[in-house]
Amino acid sequence: MVTEYEVSPFGGAVNIRVRVPGSKSMTNRALLLAALADGDSTLSGIGVSDDSGVFMEALIALGFDLTESYGSDGRVYVKITGCGGDLPSKDASVYVGSAGTAARFLTAMMALSDGRYEVNSSEQMKKRPMRELLEALEALGATFDFHEEAYAFPFTVTGRLHEVNTGKPVPAEISLNIDRSSQFLSALLLCGPMVTEGFAIRLTGTREAISYVKISERMMSQFGYCSPTQRNSGERNVYSVVSGSGYAARDYQIEPDVSAACYFYAMAAANGGEATVIGVNRDNTQGDMRFIDLLERMGCTATENGDGDIVVKKDPKTPLKGIEVNMSDFSDQTMTLAAIAPFADDSVTITGVGHIRGQESDRIHGIVTELTRLGVGCEERDDGVRIEPLSEDELVKRAEDGVKTHITTYDDHRMAMAFAVTGTKMSGVIIDNPECCSKTFDSYFDILTCLRV
Repeated sequence: MVTEYEVSPFGGAVNIRVRVPGSKSMTNRALLLAALADGDSTLSGIGVSDDSGVFMEALIALGFDLTESYGSDGRVYVKITGCGGDLPSKDASVYVGSAGTAARFLTAMMALSDGRYEVNSSEQMKKRPMRELLEALEALGATFDFHEEAYAFPFTVTGRLHEVNTGKPVPAEISLNIDRSSQFLSALLLCGPMVTEGFAIRLTGTREAISYVKISERMMSQFGYCSPTQRNSGERNVYSVVSGSGYAARDYQIEPDVSAACYFYAMAAANGGEATVIGVNRDNTQGDMRFIDLLERMGCTATENGDGDIVVKKDPKTPLKGIEVNMSDFSDQTMTLAAIAPFADDSVTITGVGHIRGQESDRIHGIVTELTRLGVGCEERDDGVRIEPLSEDELVKRAEDGVKTHITTYDDHRMAMAFAVTGTKMSGVIIDNPECCSKTFDSYFDILTCLRV
């Protein structure tokens, strides 16, 4: 077991060309949609990660026929026989690990079924937000028996169509607050066709970040569903889940994980030079594509090569520009921007990301704590952070003095991957517990090592 990884700075302009796994977000959505579809689906380019592995094991526990294979093209394929909305097992024990998508999406699927299930998670997931989703599922007729804390794992969920819950009418409209996670809304939309009567979801919070919700809607349509309609009602957004429409089995290609690609683009931004990520192009639909636009605002260029892959370049003699940005709608890249912020020519201010305090770790506090360890001036705010730049003289002195700093990663894959980017420019950065990256990208540090060979 590798307990630490000392990052070797590039020491100059980079020339990076890498391939990243399939999108974790799209992988787990596709697994859910294929499971709910009627017939056999084949998913190609699956993102191999702890989260997708947990999702597939949970589906197997629920009785689904699922086969994983490796193609001659090096991609991972999964064939799954869908149930048409009728879960094969009516009584099962399901483990969702630390995977937010598995925890939210599969809970919704079980809650809208006719079965009864024991559901448990990792200790980390027990602390993450679930209440808003569980209350919405209760409103739709499911019941929960909480074994420890209320509205948290572990619990027993009894589906709305189980004999003990039948007879409860489906409300025409339910309320939902997504300020702490847009996955609550995605879970209800993705599993909504199981409620054949149809219903509407009224958003009651203030958060308007729905890029991942748009991915959910788009993929629902790709699997043959009549897409949910969104309309404005005064100041509140309302989503209508239509009745009488389900999913059709299909072959589906998973896009490369843009979230993972951004770490390599950030390395080019920090060091100068260029980075190419194979398969990432302007047609990709993931919200983190906005991080590439952000890098352009900071002084990089982003163009497509002859294969259509996006290449991010920056002149190594030109510093990154400081910036103030609301990252509410692509908040997974908060740590990535924070990781390169010390190398800008002015302060970097990130706002709109208060909800990331309730993710795998309190990410705002983690950013501030670890940057402070590195000697970077920063200010922790309720919904973000302000980061001050380091001078080139400070970076040189750190290297000459042989300073080494251990970065605590809080068992959070994005903290580990982001601060490794810092270490490609700043000497003496040691990432503790690098293996936490297996949650989404288990070969990340292997690839980083190869880039230095």
